[in-house]
Amino acid sequence: MKPSIESIEFHGIPAWRLNGPRGAKAVISQLGAQVLSWQTPDGRERLFLSDKAVFDGSVSIRGGIPVCFPQFSTLGDLPKHGLVRTRPWSPAAERCGDDYALITLEIADDEVTRAHWPHAFHAELTLMVEADRIDIELCVTNTGGAPVSFTGALHSYLRLVQVEDAALEGLHGYEYRDAANANRIVRDSGTEVIVDGPLDRIYHDVKRPLLLKAGNHSLGIQNQGFPDVVVWNPWVESCAAMTDMPADGWRQMLCVEAAIARQPVSLPAGEDWYGRQTLVAV
Repeated sequence: MKPSIESIEFHGIPAWRLNGPRGAKAVISQLGAQVLSWQTPDGRERLFLSDKAVFDGSVSIRGGIPVCFPQFSTLGDLPKHGLVRTRPWSPAAERCGDDYALITLEIADDEVTRAHWPHAFHAELTLMVEADRIDIELCVTNTGGAPVSFTGALHSYLRLVQVEDAALEGLHGYEYRDAANANRIVRDSGTEVIVDGPLDRIYHDVKRPLLLKAGNHSLGIQNQGFPDVVVWNPWVESCAAMTDMPADGWRQMLCVEAAIARQPVSLPAGEDWYGRQTLVAV
């Protein structure tokens, strides 16, 4: 079958299914422009989506790839992770070729966003599905008359069989802020990151691609435009306290996020900013 895009309902909300080459599939929702599923041709689901996730827009959807903008986490005065995760986005473009399917969703400032953040902007989220790879690109345009500053992230939840058996390579030598340990500043001296307890690290100025070694769920990860990498797993106690996560959900996921965290982007009036995360099955 040739690549195609179809409008669907996913857990009761409007969404689009991208049917890529060789049976690859992905789902992106109108709510938050959030990628909620990515299946490679081998039939494996590569993104974690909580089976207790809430889809009514009252809170963000737990899992997939939420879009955090114009604020990452609590690094500012806005609601945590910004303003667009629970807002409806509109389709802007669809394209398919022999070896890809692509969709772009868009959102702009309105009365709701301006009540929290009094700036004019236009944002686009583009998802492209190929056989063993997806690209997620966020473009932000400053449509106002003065510079704006923002942070943000593509908050990717990656699915694992068992997080204790996974290892993340590529962060050796980089400095990180350890949010799980009183925000200590640490330089990573290990050859790989393993998860054996609560993990909440923001690595800065990461230049290398990453490799998530996780058996038949291994992924290559490359970020462009996003200077920081967030690695997060809530572990046992924090996960149990989340109403939208199963008690053992921590075991099947690891967030490896493309982020702007330490140094906000300052975007002049009329200018664009682009950031991308690429996930490749290996």
